[in-house]
Amino acid sequence: MATLMPRKNSLLKVGVLQPLLCFFIVDLLILSLSRLLLSIWQSERAFAESRHYAQIFIGGLRIDLSSLGYLFAPALLLIIIATLIRLPQYLRLPLKFYLVAGSLFILFFELITPTFIIEYDLRPNRLFLDYLVYPKEVSSMLFAGYKTEMAIVLAGLAFSGWLLAKLFDRVWRCDSKGLFFRQIAMQFVLTCLLVLAARGTLEHRPINPALVAFSTDHLLNDLSVNSAYSVAFAWKQAQNEMSSADFYGAMDKHELLQQIHRTMQNPQAHYTDPSAPTRAMHISSFPERKKNLVILLQESLGARYVGKLGGLPLTPNLDKIMDEGWNFTHLYATGTRSVRGIEAVMTGFTPTPARSVVKLGKSQQNFFTLASFLGQQGYHTQFIYGGEAHFDNMKTFFLGNGVQEIVEGPDFHKIDFLGSWGASDGDLYDQANREFTQLSKQDKPFFSLVFTSSNHSPYDYPDGTITPYDTPKQTRNNAAKYSDYALGEFIKKAKQSPYWDNTIFVVVADHDERVQGASLVPVRHFHIPAVIFGNDVPHKVENRLASQIDLGPTLLSLIGASGEHPMIGNDFTKPMSENQPRAMLQYDKNFAYLKGNQAIIFQPHKKPLTFLLNEEQLTPSKADETLIQEAHAYANFGSMAYQDGWYTP
Repeated sequence: MATLMPRKNSLLKVGVLQPLLCFFIVDLLILSLSRLLLSIWQSERAFAESRHYAQIFIGGLRIDLSSLGYLFAPALLLIIIATLIRLPQYLRLPLKFYLVAGSLFILFFELITPTFIIEYDLRPNRLFLDYLVYPKEVSSMLFAGYKTEMAIVLAGLAFSGWLLAKLFDRVWRCDSKGLFFRQIAMQFVLTCLLVLAARGTLEHRPINPALVAFSTDHLLNDLSVNSAYSVAFAWKQAQNEMSSADFYGAMDKHELLQQIHRTMQNPQAHYTDPSAPTRAMHISSFPERKKNLVILLQESLGARYVGKLGGLPLTPNLDKIMDEGWNFTHLYATGTRSVRGIEAVMTGFTPTPARSVVKLGKSQQNFFTLASFLGQQGYHTQFIYGGEAHFDNMKTFFLGNGVQEIVEGPDFHKIDFLGSWGASDGDLYDQANREFTQLSKQDKPFFSLVFTSSNHSPYDYPDGTITPYDTPKQTRNNAAKYSDYALGEFIKKAKQSPYWDNTIFVVVADHDERVQGASLVPVRHFHIPAVIFGNDVPHKVENRLASQIDLGPTLLSLIGASGEHPMIGNDFTKPMSENQPRAMLQYDKNFAYLKGNQAIIFQPHKKPLTFLLNEEQLTPSKADETLIQEAHAYANFGSMAYQDGWYTP
């Protein structure tokens, strides 16, 4: 028996492959356990139907195996090289570092996932990457509002790192004497298995999130991937921005423009310039005017926080302005990020599945904005922001496209309260009032975009300004209420100012605070407030469907600014046919086109779906081919206009 034991043990030897196999199993368990816990947490949605359970975990296993295939390929390559040169003992430290670091990398993303889901109703994705380039702002936000979450993540990583290092030491084996050919054979087999796992399929294209997607609820599809894979896939896509045609199918350029021109219904338009096929003459409804224009862009203020729109009673000052000015009750944001809101409001550009034009390379110069248009008409143009204007590439985009002056936090005359994202809204509006008063003394009109930030996580604002709506202090409801308080104080000063009589103002949100829900496109979370007001703006309730891209043409008309521009939004100061109003919403890679009581939704590489729209709820309906063609044109317009350089001043 004694002579047989060593022989039996030798059959079990896998040598230097043992740590790799062990860590593969550990990482697979981490990902599977995380998915199980997340699914239990979201059980109301995850297990609404019995089939969801299998699809979440079967699809998840495929993605996890693919992720680990890519992760462990470099480690296996090191092992193969060390085995061939017969020096496996030198593998210990680099292999230990790689395997432990790789496991912590996976664990890190799973640990931050619950917070990300709470914030965005998605796993970490492109948004995570977008924030990485702003470490100062993000670290300030984290330290101010997420101390507990940070402590949990850091403690979890430290303890796990210690355990994983101990595990490696326990399973490390480099004695493969007499097993050289067995090691080579096993490494060859393992290489084949890792390649197969990484591809995730035997088809000509490797696995991707679309192959495991099964639900109209985006969160369920996200549960079928893991967070490290989600971020890596987003990074890969960011390297090669795809156009809308790649996602929704190509459309003939001539047909696309026919659809766009038909729906614009502009009698003054001739569209004779093929290099700018949407540029046309737009005559103001009030040509005798030469008004200033001020856009007050509100951070994260969805309709659900606005009392006058059926939301919480958090905005008495905005509600009052809605009773005085031109109140748009059915206006929708084009996206879910601030840069998407800036894109729509400042440029009138349609949304795409790519990044906002604020951040794309070809739009950093010679791209149409309200600032470039008004600058050509003798306006002084400026942007006022309480933080640092380089965030989200705003500074570069604005300076390259018509904004003559940027007033950011460090330039403010005084700051009484400095939050995570910069000066409080109260300080921002004080500076804006100061700027407008000075500008009103000049012999030229001005345009200003004022962008608030207090209503952004971690929701910090000065004490003693409001009676909190709920507890603890730093909640989104209290921040929204404070932001409205600051707006009200500004409006009081503006009405007593020298610039009031000659200025048109608009308050509009960039997007809702959090967009979530078990829908291809959660329409209700795109509903935002917009109200135009000023000395010469009579009260009006605008119940027609509207989009953020309609504000530019409407505002230019109101201030008396006629001229040629490429915007395709509707001018609400002019007569429109009953079926002309529409809105478009970009939700990650899904595009929704709203018109009348219908919605057309495009998903990547799938046929478009038609829905009935009833109180912002979507009900599947029979395909409307005519509306689908129109929606397809709008879904593809942005990418085509960007790539072909149509959108110039």
